[in-house]
Amino acid sequence: MPLPDAPDRQPIHTRTVTCRGWRRADGLWDIEGHLEDTKAYAFPNADRGEIRPGEPIHGMWLRLTLDDDLLVHDVVAVTDDAPFAICPAVTPNFRRLVGLRIGKGWRRAIAERLGGVEGCTHLVELLGPVATTAYQTIYPIVAREKARTAGDRPPSHLDSCHALARDGAVVRREYPRWYTGSDSPDAATAEPGQKARS
Repeated sequence: MPLPDAPDRQPIHTRTVTCRGWRRADGLWDIEGHLEDTKAYAFPNADRGEIRPGEPIHGMWLRLTLDDDLLVHDVVAVTDDAPFAICPAVTPNFRRLVGLRIGKGWRRAIAERLGGVEGCTHLVELLGPVATTAYQTIYPIVAREKARTAGDRPPSHLDSCHALARDGAVVRREYPRWYTGSDSPDAATAEPGQKARS
């Protein structure tokens, strides 16, 4: 459902973020993000002269190369458009992310390596949707491949959010083997207060 109609207004600023994920022939994954900011009006800029309506103020790219475990093997950052001529000079710092793993502590590690004058606000912001895209790209395929050879361990993403609660309707439908709701076959034999297959 779209947003409800808004009162009379005029456009001012547009930020567009696009992220894509690829599986590489060498078994790694490339996750790329592009961020672009534009204004609906012209304004002067000391380093670039006039920035026209629709001309990018920020135009930045980021590529993370990851393995199946979301470990960063390589990082490439590019700044095509920025308000200051010096902005592209910071992009090599983003290689400091090599060796980190997307997951718990990811944001803290980014702040330690690229916080303040060591990074670029917009490229650091782009790391958020790039990390989410990495998970969305890699996890479903890796999980499906592991499921073919899985033993008695439930998929690790169960109980990771409201929809994937092991006692909920989605898990009952999509992962019946790991469903633990009160109407599951194992629930009748579980001890009081004990979840089935926990």
